Amino acid sequence: MEDTPEILTFAPLATAGVKPTNPKDMVGVRKAPMSTVPATVMAEVGVAMLEGAAKYGRHNYRAVGVRGSVYYDGTMRHLMAWWEGEDIDPDSGLSHVTKAIASLVVLRDAMIQGKFTDDRPPRSVPFYPGLNAGAASILDRYGDRNPTHYTITFTGLDQ
Repeated sequence: MEDTPEILTFAPLATAGVKPTNPKDMVGVRKAPMSTVPATVMAEVGVAMLEGAAKYGRHNYRAVGVRGSVYYDGTMRHLMAWWEGEDIDPDSGLSHVTKAIASLVVLRDAMIQGKFTDDRPPRSVPFYPGLNAGAASILDRYGDRNPTHYTITFTGLDQ
């Protein structure tokens, strides 16, 4: 058997010498794909959701609903902890990124199920276009520079 990479198709294959695909393929490829979500991430989110079920009751968010601010705050705390270099949540032992995803899963499911209390502040006037233009102007102004950018893996102090 020849070891050739598979290609992602969104329609049945119909080429010379290739057996026609199952007729269900024509229908199946047009439905919400589960194969595009990595199983590794799904499994980690499953464990994070298990932790929530053990602490608060399975699917409590569908029964009693959620406030948007609570899940926004939790998501942002996990993302900021990760951004600041803390990979693992000390309370759960799971990745902060996984915990943030789990928070967003609960929030989105509550929204879909009509169990979401929208306690966001009043809508803001559009402000990102002005900020983005300002950021672009800064980069243009200093485009001739080549500063050192320090990261978690490069502090410049190890040299």
